[in-house]
Amino acid sequence: MSSESATTATLSLPKRSEVAAADCWDLSSLFASDQEWETLYRELEGKVAGFESFRGRLGESAETLLEAMEYDSVFSRDAERLAIYAFLKTTEDQGNSDYQGIKSRFQNLAVKANQAASFFSPELLAIEPEEMQALVDDPKLAGYKLQLQRLLRQRDHTLSDREERLLAMQGEMSGAAGNAFRQLNDVDMKFGTLDDGHGNQKELSHATFSEFLISPDRSVRRNAFHQFYQEVADHENTLAATLSGSIQRDIYYARARNHEGSLAAALFPDNVPSDVYDNLITAVRNSLPNVHQYLDVRRRKMGLDDIHQYDTYVPILSDMTKHHTWDQAVDVVVESLQPLGNEYVTTLEQGLRTRWADRYPNKGKQSGAFSCGSFDGDPYILMNFKPDVLNDVFTLTHEAGHSMHSWYSASNQPFQYYDYTIFVAEVASTFNEQLLTEHLLKNAADDNERAYLINNELDSIRATVVRQTMFAEFEKITHEMAEAGEPLTVASFRHVYRELLDAYFGPNFVVDEELELECFRIPHFYRAFYVYKYATGLSAAVALSRRVLGGGEAELNDYLNFLKGGCSKDPLDLLKDAGVDMTTPQPVETTLQRFKELTEELDRIL
Repeated sequence: MSSESATTATLSLPKRSEVAAADCWDLSSLFASDQEWETLYRELEGKVAGFESFRGRLGESAETLLEAMEYDSVFSRDAERLAIYAFLKTTEDQGNSDYQGIKSRFQNLAVKANQAASFFSPELLAIEPEEMQALVDDPKLAGYKLQLQRLLRQRDHTLSDREERLLAMQGEMSGAAGNAFRQLNDVDMKFGTLDDGHGNQKELSHATFSEFLISPDRSVRRNAFHQFYQEVADHENTLAATLSGSIQRDIYYARARNHEGSLAAALFPDNVPSDVYDNLITAVRNSLPNVHQYLDVRRRKMGLDDIHQYDTYVPILSDMTKHHTWDQAVDVVVESLQPLGNEYVTTLEQGLRTRWADRYPNKGKQSGAFSCGSFDGDPYILMNFKPDVLNDVFTLTHEAGHSMHSWYSASNQPFQYYDYTIFVAEVASTFNEQLLTEHLLKNAADDNERAYLINNELDSIRATVVRQTMFAEFEKITHEMAEAGEPLTVASFRHVYRELLDAYFGPNFVVDEELELECFRIPHFYRAFYVYKYATGLSAAVALSRRVLGGGEAELNDYLNFLKGGCSKDPLDLLKDAGVDMTTPQPVETTLQRFKELTEELDRIL
């Protein structure tokens, strides 16, 4: 091959089979082989019928109810292992039909199990209140008392045995919109290749899009943006239909269970008042002038006449690169987390150095990053790590926060109380990001490096608090539209999103028409009313990180006890015990005030 052709050769992602084993996670803590998974799967298939032996008997005695609760708990624990393994294997290569098959088989088993056990809630809630309270208070059921108390909260939202069974039968069907979106988004959509600014034709994908957007060459960023969204535009009708289907599903289940609306239904399990959601939107809306000020500082410091969305990811000091190999990224993360004590950092480092994480992109791999913890397996991390993207170091410590939360919860709670809610999960992850920022700022070599890091922190707050709140407002508006009988179409989705873009980016920002399509490619919209927890989580994390860094052993123990708490208390109570009250707007306002101060410092330094 000539030097010219070598320079212009397409740089494509490796196949999964070409990735070194050391760079892949080791799922043996769940199952040593697919055959071992198959053995447990068949065992659980045979146990589904066992639920029937408890039908009509749950209220006969504390002993019988305990036996039923334990049967369900053991079944659920084994089912969790099956589910996590099947899910993780599908994320490695979403074009692998074998693992799509085992995931589908498990989903079918889960639906059958849910149908078989669907009588539990209505039967328990049909027991006379005094008799049920006596069961709840029986010492034999002490290990399940909180679980039973939470069930009683569901009394007004639980249907008859027959109706619950019908809802349970809809499990696979209800996930059709989300499944269709993931297949289209992660497998079928092809974005082509693009010149990376260095003469290389590089594959444009979900995994590499962020790389193009941090290029110092504006033409590369602009071309990547327009080429990426052209593919989205080509599928906008299908994407709008899948998103509409997901929203209609949320409304159906909310109405079926007698909730005031889909937002109320989503907040109910965490016992979070709607004021928390509404106060977040109000607080961020009130601070949008500060966001607009930052975007103008960014425009001026980048020497731009106008600023577009594709200009908001590249560091302002674009000539300052921060390169981290995987091991160097682990070094930095571990050093930054030293304030959390030896047990925390030793456990995490061992996991990251060995096989907790699936490190790099490959063809068909799920985009983005996540942590997936379980009671019996290691708390695995999916990454699409890129050495030249500083945000990927932050992503690593973010997902590590989730994983260590899972590790502490599983180590300190019984199965029924280890699985913490998403509301508190985002605290543990963004807490780690705060410690990483603090560590890097303290070790900045000069004002330029400090400015670079402040820029990164500002972008993080804007992405986590401001952007996620915009998403949360979009979810609220579109669900309210559907609840009012208004049509959800390509045009209506784009209109709502455009109004939000104009408000959140401000009057001096150029909003390209293609950006209206962003609402069709956000995976979290298929888990509605989830994203607000990123914003509240970071706000809580800012307060708690300052408390730990400025405190002593008591403050650290409060935080570690929070990580150990799982779901043993409601999330707002867990946070109160840790030292922050999220029922007030103060944590959000404090974070946004920090954003304003950092913007002013950045303007002075540069």
